[in-house]
Amino acid sequence: MAPTRVPKAVLFDIGGVCMLSPLEALTTYENKNNIPSNWINFAISRNAPNGFWQRLERGEIKMDKEFFRGFNADLRNEKLWKEYHTSFRNTKKKLKDVANPTQLGDHVSLKAEAADSKPTDQDRGAQSSGTSAQQLPEKRGEGEGRPSLSKLAKDTTIGDPVSIESEDVAEGGGSESASINRQSTSSSSPSPQEATSTLSSLPPLPDIDGEALFWSMMAHSRKPDPYVFPALLRLKNISPTERPILAALSNTIILPPDHPYSRLSDPPERDPRSHFDVFISSAEVGLRKPDSAIYDLAVEQLDKFDKERGGNGVQAEDCLCLDEVGECLKTAREIGMKTTKVILGKTWRVVKELEQATGIELMDDKTRRSKL
Repeated sequence: MAPTRVPKAVLFDIGGVCMLSPLEALTTYENKNNIPSNWINFAISRNAPNGFWQRLERGEIKMDKEFFRGFNADLRNEKLWKEYHTSFRNTKKKLKDVANPTQLGDHVSLKAEAADSKPTDQDRGAQSSGTSAQQLPEKRGEGEGRPSLSKLAKDTTIGDPVSIESEDVAEGGGSESASINRQSTSSSSPSPQEATSTLSSLPPLPDIDGEALFWSMMAHSRKPDPYVFPALLRLKNISPTERPILAALSNTIILPPDHPYSRLSDPPERDPRSHFDVFISSAEVGLRKPDSAIYDLAVEQLDKFDKERGGNGVQAEDCLCLDEVGECLKTAREIGMKTTKVILGKTWRVVKELEQATGIELMDDKTRRSKL
């Protein structure tokens, strides 16, 4: 293998890349409970930017009973239920053309203190981390008072909440969702009588247990991806001078320090943080993908890391970004990074591309024979 230009750094997303995607658990929940396909993701994404999911990831609220009460309310939004049927189902548009997928996994810093609610036995198994929940300074402007790298690595969850993104946005940058958003804001609002009449003709809103749904998603995304995670381990075991810098750039949340699924209870080999040179968590820095500011921060941290070990530094064009969310990849490309899209269910393909990019064999013989 002889790559044309080996990247100085590889940035991995966590949930959906290194770990399994929570999206799979969301789909299972919908199927099991006879919930219309994609309604949950539609509701979460369309509640952005100030839905409870997004606020949790930004650290504006704690993960407690109030969060789950608000999250359930977001999933029972009558206005969005109407939009789902009129703009999504009745016109036979796919979710990827309607919702902003990245909003399902919003990031920010969740400084969780002790939570009032505990997962039930049925809901056990959330991915998370969090030894302590230290308060960050109040919200700051871009580029101001960013925390140190050592701070970034603390107390973050392992996986990202679910995200879906359209191939159109991923590759072309065209945003039909933006077009739909513009139409919805520019069109005149229906009268109360019209809205009531429309809602009365719709099927009833699904009854969703937001807390059970949340924990099932977190539990699923604690599981390592069968292809990418072993490849990450192989890279980490190579001498740092003979491989790229390994970085995580992930939209995350923080669970309370006493949560049964905090990272303290995970064996080291199950904790992705231990396999990265640089770990940037949205929950710690107050920024989330696809905001370009978090990518700029990633480059700053990689540059600092490389210079501290005697290197010449890292620029955006020296980085390869792996993500399953098209809009996140679009931002990475806009600041100069190279990108590789991870396809859920076909993650072995990204390992092959990573081999080509680095010139390092990352698959075992069995996988190579079965997949190539």
